[in-house]
Amino acid sequence: MNINKYGFIKAIYSILLCICLTGCALQPGSEEVQIPENSPGLEDGQEESTGMSYDEAVEAAAKYMENMTIEEKAGQLFIVNLELLDQRNGNYYEWKKCTKAMKRTINKYHIGGVILFSRNIAGRKQTHKLINRLNESSAIPLFVTVDEEGGDVARIANNGKMGTTVFPTMEEIGNTKDTSYVYDMGATIGSEIKELGFNVDFAPVADVKTSELNLEIGTRSFGGEPGKVSDFVSAFVKGIQEQNVSATLKHFPGQGSSSGDTHIESVNIDSSITGLRKNDFVPFEAGIDAGADFVMVSHISVSKVTETSQPASMSGLIMDTILRDELGFQGVIITDAMDMASITSNYTSAEAAYGAISGGADIVLMPLDLEMAYNEVVNKIKFGKISEERLDASVLRILAVKYMRGIMKVEG
Repeated sequence: MNINKYGFIKAIYSILLCICLTGCALQPGSEEVQIPENSPGLEDGQEESTGMSYDEAVEAAAKYMENMTIEEKAGQLFIVNLELLDQRNGNYYEWKKCTKAMKRTINKYHIGGVILFSRNIAGRKQTHKLINRLNESSAIPLFVTVDEEGGDVARIANNGKMGTTVFPTMEEIGNTKDTSYVYDMGATIGSEIKELGFNVDFAPVADVKTSELNLEIGTRSFGGEPGKVSDFVSAFVKGIQEQNVSATLKHFPGQGSSSGDTHIESVNIDSSITGLRKNDFVPFEAGIDAGADFVMVSHISVSKVTETSQPASMSGLIMDTILRDELGFQGVIITDAMDMASITSNYTSAEAAYGAISGGADIVLMPLDLEMAYNEVVNKIKFGKISEERLDASVLRILAVKYMRGIMKVEG
């Protein structure tokens, strides 16, 4: 499946809407890969889900949307951490069970997905049960996401109790390995996290690291040569998505030249559009061509390009004009986490969510205040500041991926 087929999404949806209104095994070659004997596997009566073709997924998504309310559609635009579902114990509490409060919040806001961190992952059976209970609480099956890049950022593999494969840093891989290794790595990560119930990986990092002062990317990049990074990004995407787990290219438009950290401050990169096209965009284009389901947009600003200090995650020029029109990506655009200081120091949760959706994002990741962000989006839709056509385009992309990856199934 080539995600560029999403380019026809608006036309297909319009046609379908008119109609409706009128009547695996791991890849060979990696001897490191071992599936632990204590793997939970599938529960009794649960069938392996392989998803469907793109065209079938779009048709199923459009049909499902016929009976969705504005509130339900708006909820699909959010992926949240567990602390936002149950706020009794602060922002970084180590929730490892699905609580009654979480179930109520999922139903109240109709969220599109959740993200789990190391603090939520204690063991295989616990993780598998947590994910199942979260999904049982949602009328629409969830995106269950994780940052499993390999190297230092591996929420699952870096917990020895999980029994999954540990990989080197991307920097080391870029210096010592080849594309076949990276393909096998993607396939292995996809297979292993899918067994636990995850269906989206926020990987691979597609940033070209051109600044040694870059602490935020650090060893997470495959290197400083756009061609090599592109080959590795493409290989990872193909490997993981052949396991029916969505890949995410991050952090667009590329923050490998940054000397700051958006987790703690606002960051502007001194890149021209020519420089971005020559270096930073190249791996993203390769990942798009490989069929990546998601692109994550950074909070960096690129003032030489946008002529503002506006974060890329709120910029229509970055997301609509460049990412969609110029690079041809028509899959799901997701923001980086909205609880990072580069956002929270300058915007309320309402302002950030509205800015992201109006700028072209499909999903807002981890708003600091879910209630405020969700209510703002719903109100902006109801008062016409966000058109229903714009809302439907995002929801259609989201649900189409859920059908393609077997997260949602056609009933009957």
